[in-house]
Amino acid sequence: MPADTLEQRARRALDAVRDPELDEPITDLGFVRSVEAGPGHRITVHLRLPTSFCSPNFAYLMASDAKDALAALPDAGAVTVVLDDHHDSALINRGLAADAGYRGTFGAEADKDLEELRLTFRRKAHTAAMERALTALLLRDPALTEEGLADVVLGDLPDTSATRALLRRREALGLGTAPADAALVDDDGRPCPRDEIPLRLRFARSVRRSIDGNAHFCRGLLRTRYPDAAPDQSPRTEDTTLVPHGKEPQ
Repeated sequence: MPADTLEQRARRALDAVRDPELDEPITDLGFVRSVEAGPGHRITVHLRLPTSFCSPNFAYLMASDAKDALAALPDAGAVTVVLDDHHDSALINRGLAADAGYRGTFGAEADKDLEELRLTFRRKAHTAAMERALTALLLRDPALTEEGLADVVLGDLPDTSATRALLRRREALGLGTAPADAALVDDDGRPCPRDEIPLRLRFARSVRRSIDGNAHFCRGLLRTRYPDAAPDQSPRTEDTTLVPHGKEPQ
């Protein structure tokens, strides 16, 4: 069986790069416009986004993560990541080429450290993943109440894509993933008090709906801006909640 080409390995490496706001791989979203492997194992990638005015910090984060993922390939040579058709493309591409970092690229406009930004979106992704897994559990067990989720531990969750996604989000935040750990926790891993659970769930549900809605909207915008992007988009599979329309708890 022939070995994978460098281009194929590069595309797989990009699967690990996620849109921070939508919490989906940039490859599934269709944001990877092209991947080329050239002489000296040089890798050149072009990225595209749904609009020219997508948030510059999100754009930089994805482009920077893409460059890091490609540079980590054992046989990678020089890596070039180019962001196309964005209002800050020139600035971001210069910063990436010079390895200037987030603050070095945006200067005084970088009001937050890149890791602060990353942490903010990892917490949102965890909140949404937690809501998906626990909502599915509530729907599966009619006798279980929202307050009863205080007694649910990770080991009680079925082995589903939603549960596996939740465990990955917890691991990314450094939260416990042991079977005996509480399933419903705050951003720091503290179990939610029983009387606060309904409010916590409503908040988590609003975060998840926002992420899901933005994901569908951005996919549509990308297809409108770049009609050839449709074949590059993959349906959401990792975190999709199998909740029939109208059946979700309010």
